[in-house]
Amino acid sequence: MIKVEGLSKRYARHVAVDNISFEIEKGKIVGFLGPNGAGKTTTMRILTCFMPPSSGMAEVAGFNVMDSPMEVKKRIGYLPETPPLYPEMEVGEYLQFVGKLKGLSGNDLAKRVADVSDRCNVAEVSKKLIAKLSKGYKQRVGLAQAIIHNPEVLILDEPTSGLDPKQILETRDLIKSLAGDHTIILSTHILPEVEQTCESVIIISQGHVVARDSVENLTSRLRGSETVAVEVEPRSGELDTAVVQAKLEQVAGVSRVVYRDTKAGRSHFEVESLQCRPVRAELARAVVESGWNLNELRGVNLSLEDIFLQLTNTDQAASGGAK
Repeated sequence: MIKVEGLSKRYARHVAVDNISFEIEKGKIVGFLGPNGAGKTTTMRILTCFMPPSSGMAEVAGFNVMDSPMEVKKRIGYLPETPPLYPEMEVGEYLQFVGKLKGLSGNDLAKRVADVSDRCNVAEVSKKLIAKLSKGYKQRVGLAQAIIHNPEVLILDEPTSGLDPKQILETRDLIKSLAGDHTIILSTHILPEVEQTCESVIIISQGHVVARDSVENLTSRLRGSETVAVEVEPRSGELDTAVVQAKLEQVAGVSRVVYRDTKAGRSHFEVESLQCRPVRAELARAVVESGWNLNELRGVNLSLEDIFLQLTNTDQAASGGAK
């Protein structure tokens, strides 16, 4: 549905996007992540035919963005970070206007305006001037205009910006409901949003794609060292957490032990191993042989934030990262 090969964009001496390639299958929701200045917005502008690439190829819904820009535009819905709204228009009037621009008319237009107004929860403000709306409502009107023509591809830049917690949940549910029939690229700085909404991620840094995979696969690939949660309980009396921490630190292969807390007499630690050094068996042995109860011993997954920070640090990005 979306295919990018060797895509680059140069501005004089500055390279915004440098020879990136990726594919997104039909019906998938993909998170597009990267720090400020990484090249995300440039890539999205190329995919929406807002600007041409300097070199390389991009296809959207089977059409080349350079050879057939009008065909691409017919098949995409785009919500930039600042929604393209006309403040002097009423909400319903604006959606009808956008629908006509997208080729809708008559009953089809009326039906789509009613449908997207309900799905984006803006029907109640259809007679209000856009200038009078809150930021949250403006964001929802922006999402409604992006989907009014039922496009094959949706490109969403910070779609929940300015929404309250309830509206964020509603928007996430709406985006997830569009998967299958629509291919969605979601750019956001809210990493938990990607974990809860997207099936896979593309991470870009300094103009290069440094990772493209599911969050689960990235986690397993990047964990060269291991983090283990350990819960220890005394068999009698009280537990001296300093003694436990010292004992765990003596286990071969352990690089760091962090004491977290003690609840109901049970003390919790996080243990980090050296690269490629499994430590779970030795940790269990150390706890049991010390006369304590081992209530929990489990691996701690890397969060998407951990992955993002690991892949977008300067040294990693400069070397090309995990492809």
